[in-house]
Amino acid sequence: MTRRTSTTLLCLLAFPVVAPSQNLYDLSPGVETRWYSFENPGGVRGQGGKANEGRKGAPSRAIKVGETVVLADVTGPGTIRRMWCTLRGKTEFLRGMVLRIYWDGSERPAVQAPLQDFFGIPFARQVKFESALFSNPEARSFNSFVPMPFKRSARVVVENQAPVDVPDFFYDIEATVGDRHPEKLAYFLASYRRENPTTPKRDFEILPRVEGEGRYLGSNVGIRPISPYGEPFWFGEGELKIFVDDDREFPTMVGTGTEDLVGSAWGLGKFSHQYQGCLLSEKEDGVWGFYRYHIPDPVYFRKGIRVTLQQMAGATLEDLRKLSSRDYPELVNGHRRFDPSDFDGKDREWRNFEAPMDVCATAYWYQVPPLPALPPLEPYESRIRDLGERGPK
Repeated sequence: MTRRTSTTLLCLLAFPVVAPSQNLYDLSPGVETRWYSFENPGGVRGQGGKANEGRKGAPSRAIKVGETVVLADVTGPGTIRRMWCTLRGKTEFLRGMVLRIYWDGSERPAVQAPLQDFFGIPFARQVKFESALFSNPEARSFNSFVPMPFKRSARVVVENQAPVDVPDFFYDIEATVGDRHPEKLAYFLASYRRENPTTPKRDFEILPRVEGEGRYLGSNVGIRPISPYGEPFWFGEGELKIFVDDDREFPTMVGTGTEDLVGSAWGLGKFSHQYQGCLLSEKEDGVWGFYRYHIPDPVYFRKGIRVTLQQMAGATLEDLRKLSSRDYPELVNGHRRFDPSDFDGKDREWRNFEAPMDVCATAYWYQVPPLPALPPLEPYESRIRDLGERGPK
């Protein structure tokens, strides 16, 4: 790789971390702005807001069971700059509506996730938060500020996989067209997956291995501890591992614990910061939900990447003894079953142990073509299962 090629790639993969204020004064000759909504679904010049003689005639529409609706079909080169939408906050809609984005005429989606999971919140909960990439200002709308460049076209669709009609769906998508992109362009991808339950000692894959060159942007993760390893047991002893390029058995990057991953320590409370946060807690919401976005700390890969998260819980010996013998977990150290007779008189000692959990994640990354085929979504019935009684009604 020449020095010029290396510099070009580095600048390209830094695309999503450029501060907006750096370009506020740049008029970018040849670049035009387009807004897509039901008031102007084609984003056509001078054709917006024509319904009802221009008096708010088409702010939203119903989406029937099984219906797929095109939200934007943009001819490039261009960049999707912002996406916003809202709908009734019912569990069936939040997990049943699926967002997909296709680049440059491809028949395979580069983005595929349940609607709310894509916008940064797992397990069909609605909660206020703001991060550098996503926000939900008042726990009833979704915003994405992820820049998504493309060369020839962008097609954004939603599909209603819920068993009921969505009565009113509102959205708008802002894009620029005519952007000048480098020849070697990294495209945005996002993929959701869930395991319910996970298998102890087999780490959950936030992002199964993809081959190619790009930049890992981060993920949002949801975890539901499974009885008997819910409260008062601590769910977050698992370490994040990022395998890049030729890594196989052991990763180049490894964390120190789940709460450490999102910048906290010694347990986890609810907070939302630009690049990291915990939006849901087991005590208040029945599940955990958190995110980490690698914007100031880029994660580059040249040949491929795989991202995993261990499922490890922790408790004092006093709490472990309260379990029935059939529920004794397998300890991390030595990988053997817990035996309370080994630790008499040491109630406050801490032990980490392997634990099955219900885990879901949406991973975000940029990649230079050829782009990988995303795994299929789990069926709606599985996707909606075990979301808990404290989810939105």
